[in-house]
Amino acid sequence: MRVALHTKVRADRIEEYDAAHREVPPELTRAIRAAGAKEWTIWRSGTDLFHLIDCEDYARLIAELERLPVNVTWQARMAELLDVTHDYSDEGADAGLPVVWEL
Repeated sequence: MRVALHTKVRADRIEEYDAAHREVPPELTRAIRAAGAKEWTIWRSGTDLFHLIDCEDYARLIAELERLPVNVTWQARMAELLDVTHDYSDEGADAGLPVVWEL
């Protein structure tokens, strides 16, 4: 299954956000793969972030990651960098963008 997400990085933290993603901990990437993600790509346009996740089961992916210490630490770091005027974490597995068109 593919899931698209939209988040926003704080305008004053863009460089820090980009730098953090050049150094994602290997333990976290292994955990993401072990939880069923085949691919996870993030594009940035200004402060808008668009994620495309290809995974076996998005609800399971989120559930497995949310309790792992490496992910808890990563999410705390991201919380400092992201604009959370709309907190997508409250939506959990329902946070994906609706499909409008597909070829």
